[in-house]
Amino acid sequence: MWKKKSLFAAIVVALMMALAACGSKSKETSSPSGSEGEAKKKIVVGTDAAFAPFEYMEKGKIVGFDVDLLDAVMKEAGLDYELKNIGWDPLFAALQSKEVDMGISGITIKDERKQSYDFSAPYFEATQVILVKENSPVKNALDLKGKTIGVQNATTGQEAAEKLFGKGNHIKKFETTVVAIMEMLNGGVEAVITDNAVANEYVKNNPTKKLKVIEDPNNFASEYYGMIFPKNSELKAKVDDALKKVIDSGKYTEIYKKWFNKEPNIQRLGQSS
Repeated sequence: MWKKKSLFAAIVVALMMALAACGSKSKETSSPSGSEGEAKKKIVVGTDAAFAPFEYMEKGKIVGFDVDLLDAVMKEAGLDYELKNIGWDPLFAALQSKEVDMGISGITIKDERKQSYDFSAPYFEATQVILVKENSPVKNALDLKGKTIGVQNATTGQEAAEKLFGKGNHIKKFETTVVAIMEMLNGGVEAVITDNAVANEYVKNNPTKKLKVIEDPNNFASEYYGMIFPKNSELKAKVDDALKKVIDSGKYTEIYKKWFNKEPNIQRLGQSS
């Protein structure tokens, strides 16, 4: 009788140990550890899709130079992302509240902005120009003195106009550059100050409007666009590294030529960083 009880007890103990071992192994294999078991974080990128040819809406989709460049950079960095059209002023607010992880929207790198945001290395050289009707007597920026000027609000175009002529009602601010141009066509302003690529794109796509672009390097200095991040963003280093690889590989030149039909001055980008 004792031997049978001992044998039964031994079998029970062995079974319990086996079940415990199976449970332990099951627990280890069912819960992946580290990043392998976590879904990759999707990077949210904000833009203002009203700035052709950099970003604009076409058939319900955001397209443009910035859009193609962003896609190349994010693929090079191995980052999953989503591009959202949220508007110009809301973009900066969303960056500060970290509702978006980064932004791209033809944003000029400025020391003032660097106090609140981080920027990538420069990816585009631009300058301000004057857009007027073909019959306008304006030949340079100084000819705009005493005239009403249209600009997009909170842009370097506004800053350039106010630097030359001071703040006041003679400078009218609009939500987008296109709205400012429409105001000029309707006689509400006599000229628009905006980025060269934007002005040239509008004139090219709207030949019946009979507008002309006036460059003035004596009064409008070069400026550089960068992708923008919340302050102290860890994403900046990854994007900078990927951007450099996209430029060095020739992919940047390919994208640039697609949108502007000319070779980029890559050396100038390096000099500005």
